[in-house]
Amino acid sequence: MSAYSLVACCQIAPRVGDLAYNRRIGERAIRDAARHGAQILVLPELAQSGYVFHDLEEARTLAETRDGPALQLWRALARELGVVIVGGFCERLEEGGVANSAALVDASGVRSIYRKAHLWDGENTIFSAGTEPPPVVDTAFGRIALMICYDLEFPEWVRLPALAGAELICAPVNWPRAPRPPLERPAEVVRVQANASVNRLFIAACDRHGHERGVDWVQGSVIVDSDGYPLAGPVEEGGEQLLLATLNLAEARDKRISRHNHLHQDRRPGLYGEGGLLA
Repeated sequence: MSAYSLVACCQIAPRVGDLAYNRRIGERAIRDAARHGAQILVLPELAQSGYVFHDLEEARTLAETRDGPALQLWRALARELGVVIVGGFCERLEEGGVANSAALVDASGVRSIYRKAHLWDGENTIFSAGTEPPPVVDTAFGRIALMICYDLEFPEWVRLPALAGAELICAPVNWPRAPRPPLERPAEVVRVQANASVNRLFIAACDRHGHERGVDWVQGSVIVDSDGYPLAGPVEEGGEQLLLATLNLAEARDKRISRHNHLHQDRRPGLYGEGGLLA
């Protein structure tokens, strides 16, 4: 496995409810990224369905299983192009609920599905929250963890895949635009940079653009290195974008930050509270 991987964030604008259109623009973006040599491709959160559902019933009508048309397409493209695809989709659950999920697909098929554990705002009225930690998947291009949007705002959650040996977090996101002081970059991007730095791993967060049922988006897709510095993006008001960055994932395996300091070995869980996943 080569340490160097070319990673792409495909910032597109899905249409809520238009599944065929979303598959078309997703395929176009994937093929474009592959033409540029990308090996790991990230699509936005809920790229399969769109984001702003009226209610649970609408989400149910748009949800798909891992054998649905969107993931079938991603499997076929991953096999044809020899790439890893990470994308968000509305997952139909057996008990009649839906999950805000992300799939990692490679040439061998669907390798992992992750269900968003931390639900944002109105998502709480629609989705069933995931209960499993972010998976870490060994791929031909590196050890990749999955996470979705608001999950990135919980340092404890990001720490889990870091401790499990993840080199790169691929995070489909939909960041709604919010007011911020002039000249400041989006707080969502700042948090991505901080998480990458304190865990010494790479993060590729793929946002969306467009206007959907009263919501505008940050359009802040970004790929950051293991020191937390952006290698590609964010591009303000950039619309549809293809962000590309070559990552030396071997850097994420070295947690030493000085002659006497190691990010993992310096942890003192006994001082951080009782029990829990981080103990």
